[in-house]
Amino acid sequence: MAGAVVPKFRNDDAVAVIEVGVKEFYCTGASAPHDHPHVYLDMGGDTETICPYCSTVYRYNEKLAPTESVPAGAILVPEATDPDRR
Repeated sequence: MAGAVVPKFRNDDAVAVIEVGVKEFYCTGASAPHDHPHVYLDMGGDTETICPYCSTVYRYNEKLAPTESVPAGAILVPEATDPDRR
């Protein structure tokens, strides 16, 4: 995914499986302050992987866009920041 933003996903609903439209991403566990270390996951040639911290199963779904997930609220959209912040 060189040159692309790697999305982050969360599991606030404590579902067993989250379907995603990418094979490289970060799992954050749940939303802060209940998150775990943000771990990078890469499915490689597989179609699913398991987060070593929260045991969420992530399953690749080629029909989903990189910004979509099932359930729908699992992608973490970062808060807008002041453009002058670095």
